[in-house]
Amino acid sequence: MTGLNRREFIHRSVKAGLISASALGAGWWLHTANPPALEPSTAALSGIPGFSKKPDGGPAMAIASGTDRGAMLRRTLGALGGMNRFVRPGDRVVIKVNAAFASPPAISATSHPDLVTAVVKACREAEAADVVVTDNPINDPASCFRLTGIGPAAEAAGGRVVLPTADRFAAVTLAGARLIRDWPVLVGPLAKADCLIGLAPLKDHHRSGASMTIKNWYGLLGGRRNVFHQDIHTIIAELAALVRPTLVILDAVSAMLHNGPTGGSLSDLAATNTLVAGIDPVAVDAAGAGILGRPLDQLPHLQQAADADLGTLDYRTLNPVDVP
Repeated sequence: MTGLNRREFIHRSVKAGLISASALGAGWWLHTANPPALEPSTAALSGIPGFSKKPDGGPAMAIASGTDRGAMLRRTLGALGGMNRFVRPGDRVVIKVNAAFASPPAISATSHPDLVTAVVKACREAEAADVVVTDNPINDPASCFRLTGIGPAAEAAGGRVVLPTADRFAAVTLAGARLIRDWPVLVGPLAKADCLIGLAPLKDHHRSGASMTIKNWYGLLGGRRNVFHQDIHTIIAELAALVRPTLVILDAVSAMLHNGPTGGSLSDLAATNTLVAGIDPVAVDAAGAGILGRPLDQLPHLQQAADADLGTLDYRTLNPVDVP
């Protein structure tokens, strides 16, 4: 690098990478100029087992305040009846995190390792036989799990990371859907699971308005999934029908209010100091919309999911337990 200092080298490398990515992106959009016609999804399901538990009369939702994710998770689970309400001894648990980007935890673009640690430990304390942590990141999977801190946190707490290798995808069709039809989905980690927990950060999203627990299932899709950006609300609503989790947890301790879903600056964040957990992802996301300051009429995917009887938008009707 004669005559080229470190800062200039980094600047030129980043610029070259952006030019290359732009060229690839342009090629892809030219290739997919005629997307399929879209119709509303239905709740009929094919290809992924349902993981939601039968109603047992316990609380459906809890909302905790604070800044310590581990302590908030313990209090929230306690309000819901404990992790052993959802995870039984010998169960095989899958935790679907958001590890989409190779970014540090402070940016809040991905699941926070402290919360990953707390959830894995809670599953182990409930005597789960196996706790898998997985996602299909946008960037290199191994790098994403490492640089976000999710991988080391999961393994140190007694879980194991399962990366999205080609043999773990299978074609899935959601009955009645127009988008999820014969589409590759990361079903391998789910095949023998007894419980599925979704773990998502609360973020702004430049296409869907918000990224929360239902949007988090987007990370199970394989293939050239960016074609779905052309009807982002429909694909999210279809994901709400496709994936029926045991429990979802929305991390709004530090919410990304602007420039989502990637962010990149601490100025994009706000200390909202909240953790929401529940068995109804639509309700949890409706609560998250309020924290993020997004009116529900700006998030059509939530209305579509509610119209398909996949959950309730009026989360207060579930009498959520407020945990100070």
